[in-house]
Amino acid sequence: MKYRLPVRMARAATAAALLASIAVTALCASSNQASADSYPSRRITFVVPYPAGGATDVLARLLANKLSESWRQTVLVENKSGGGGVVGNDFVAKAQPDGYTVLIAITQIIQAPSLVAKLPYDVFKDLAPVTQISLSTIVLVVPEQQPIKSVKELVDYAKANPGKPYGTFGNATTSHLYGELLKKTANIDMTHVPYRGSAPLTNDLLANTITSAFQDLTTASAQIKAGKLRPLAVGGENRRKALPDVPTMAELGYPGFEIEGWLGVFVPAATPKEIVAKLSEELARIIASPEGVAGIETLSLVPVGGSAETFEKALRRDYERWADVVKATGVKGE
Repeated sequence: MKYRLPVRMARAATAAALLASIAVTALCASSNQASADSYPSRRITFVVPYPAGGATDVLARLLANKLSESWRQTVLVENKSGGGGVVGNDFVAKAQPDGYTVLIAITQIIQAPSLVAKLPYDVFKDLAPVTQISLSTIVLVVPEQQPIKSVKELVDYAKANPGKPYGTFGNATTSHLYGELLKKTANIDMTHVPYRGSAPLTNDLLANTITSAFQDLTTASAQIKAGKLRPLAVGGENRRKALPDVPTMAELGYPGFEIEGWLGVFVPAATPKEIVAKLSEELARIIASPEGVAGIETLSLVPVGGSAETFEKALRRDYERWADVVKATGVKGE
């Protein structure tokens, strides 16, 4: 026979449990608010999942310096490279969710789920978006020694000379996806030559070893200005301020290139929303400031900024769009 509490006692127990639950909820909310109010109270670390010296690293240090000035706290940049960004991404995904370990990531983080079979983290479950720093333009270039003056001439050349090499700054990168997308949409045959980064790719372009390349504008800009590389088109929805006379791929009748690379900020997923909002607001302010805009544009990047919510919408949109490109081109990650 089961014993049952008298009705009055049962009601009292239920009421006590409800009050305890409300108290715990209020205590948690109060604790989160207190942590947000005191944040930051110690050093913040920006994790860059790539080697020092690249555009991501330079941009991270620019933001770190400005954030340190405004919050009067040390902001350290730590490079954790490896696995094409996976090592650093995973480190932050598994870090303490307190706002003191921050990831400066690139588009790879949203492309990777479609390119590799298994990742040690889920970008949507294990990381929380903070703000989108900038767009990173990819430009289709040819060496000055080449007689090619337009995308049409490049396509005609490729059809007349199948198998000619085109370069990218790495396998399964935005550069590679763009190259394979052009091959598919233009129905041409070119041989993919992946490099270990933008610097060696540029060296071979200047030596006229490869016919063409999808290169990041940050790296290619100086050589374009010097007349050593000829820009034929850019990715993205709009022409770029740095190359106003260079058309977009979409303008030339090649769909799919509207989606482009970017750099963004993330923290571990369980980070209190109040801290995410505080960090997002301050970084967005820095990005939009005259010094922030100037510093970002110096790297031939396009400033974005904005809220965590806006960035999350962009992430989910880009995840689907890159998945479509990966499926269409058949590119596989390592």
